[in-house]
Amino acid sequence: MADHPGSEPLAIKNGLDGGSEDETVAAVENGVVVNHSGYRDQLKRQYSLLGLAGIAVTVDNAWVALGSSISVSILNGGPPGLIFGLIVALFYYTFIGLGLAEVTPRTFLHRYTQASAADSILQLASSIPTAGGVYHWATIAGGPKHGRFLGFLTGWINFYGWMFDLAALVQITANITVSMYVIYHRDTYVFEPWHVYMAYLLVLWICIATVIFGNRLLPYTQNAGMFFVIVGGIVTIIVLAAMPKQHASNYFVWGSFNENNLTGWQGGVAFLLGVLNGAFTVGTPDAITHMAEELPHPKRDLPIAIALQIGLGFLYAFCFAIALCYAITDLGILQGGINTYPLVDIYLQATADGKGNQNLGATFGLLFIIWCASMLCCIGTTLTNSRIYWALARDNAVPLSSLFSKVNERLSCPVPATLFVAVIATGIGAIPLGSEVAFLNLAGSFIILTTVSYAIPFAANVLTRRRHFPPGPFHLGRKCGFLVNVLAVLFIALFDTFYCFPYALPTDAEMTNYNAVILVGVVAVTVGWWAVHARWKYPGPKVMGLYVVAEEQQVLHGAVPPPGEQLAGEGDGSGSGGEKGRSCHLA
Repeated sequence: MADHPGSEPLAIKNGLDGGSEDETVAAVENGVVVNHSGYRDQLKRQYSLLGLAGIAVTVDNAWVALGSSISVSILNGGPPGLIFGLIVALFYYTFIGLGLAEVTPRTFLHRYTQASAADSILQLASSIPTAGGVYHWATIAGGPKHGRFLGFLTGWINFYGWMFDLAALVQITANITVSMYVIYHRDTYVFEPWHVYMAYLLVLWICIATVIFGNRLLPYTQNAGMFFVIVGGIVTIIVLAAMPKQHASNYFVWGSFNENNLTGWQGGVAFLLGVLNGAFTVGTPDAITHMAEELPHPKRDLPIAIALQIGLGFLYAFCFAIALCYAITDLGILQGGINTYPLVDIYLQATADGKGNQNLGATFGLLFIIWCASMLCCIGTTLTNSRIYWALARDNAVPLSSLFSKVNERLSCPVPATLFVAVIATGIGAIPLGSEVAFLNLAGSFIILTTVSYAIPFAANVLTRRRHFPPGPFHLGRKCGFLVNVLAVLFIALFDTFYCFPYALPTDAEMTNYNAVILVGVVAVTVGWWAVHARWKYPGPKVMGLYVVAEEQQVLHGAVPPPGEQLAGEGDGSGSGGEKGRSCHLA
């Protein structure tokens, strides 16, 4: 068992003998109790199972996400493409979860985890519940030689993906806000793009203020979000199913794929491109893992919360998609651009009386349900983003780490990291003022970036012949497990490749898909930062000292020193490089 450079050995509390029953305690370092990240707790563990489930369901916000992005995918085969694409996306993300479950290690800190394949992504979190999430998992998957770089790369890619998702969600909420005003001012309102940006800034900074100053209220806000997602979803589905005086035909909903494939691509390609909408709907499996250090029972509660997230998310999104498609009578209303909200006109159609008179009150009410769920979703996503960046900062993986790793323990919030997220999101939100297509590409890259961050530990596990992860509670065996890892990487590669195709043919420079450019750019910037900073000054996360067993007697997670220099403690027997004091004892 390796120790962090310059520290005393870690005394394992939750050892092979069961040790302490406190799930939040991983070890004792110099007499200080540390969590599974290797740090002492700085954030209040205030989220019960209900609060965590609230965050999971609210951040997923599946049926709202599906409806809000419907104008992107409806050209890929109309209602059939939307509904069946959602089913494919569910299978796709469940398979990713299966792969993550299979590489769950039986570490010194984890013995028993029970979860289904659907919620298996959180088996990793149950074993290694840290705010770093996938960043730490990739570090461990890469082993002592490559884990430091792979974890660094994964953490940054994951952060960029979540930043673009936050911008997309705030943009959606801003569009809803403007649309609610327009409902009663349709005859006099003149749209300007800056109206949406002003609403964007208002929504974003309300979320930031809530996360920083309202930390004690956050569990309640996410419980409220779960209420609007669940109860509001039921109300919306019932209204869409019962109120329309005219419904679409069964053929339009289930069999009109070819007629409504307006992309220029052949049927199969068009369908696979449209799966992006379904992926955007259910593609948040790692969101609540970054809250692990704010839970009193992370190993127990994370699998339950993710099961609710996946199960309820898909169920509501599927039922909402069917009800919504039967309520559509004119697909043309969905092509209004990124600064409009497509559900407004669908709701106006669905709630009109037999003479075609619009029911503005009912439409406003349905939009208000979505606005409340989306606003609370933005708060939860802001929370997730701030924790990701803070986890990177405390390991010296970001510029000005000493600043962004600070935590205001009175507010129980990493304030500098949260403000950094706000500043970056503010800049991203201005992009639609110049180019709607550019912003659409950034929003779409959320899926590509996050799935790439999942693929890295899979690929590392395969390339290292699965030797860094001992068999865990959910173990598929050597051959079957190897196949699962390979197929998981291939599925991610397949879908991410299609998500980089042009949205429609013929295309031009303005309307092409730049997701591949964004991915390459993110990787290039991250590798550049590694070369100029992290290679020498990034020690790697302390979690390596808790979980990665040395294959050779050397520093496992200390930074590679420049020629002629040594890391603190290396070679003198006082740190992780020597044998003195290396013994780690079970409590």
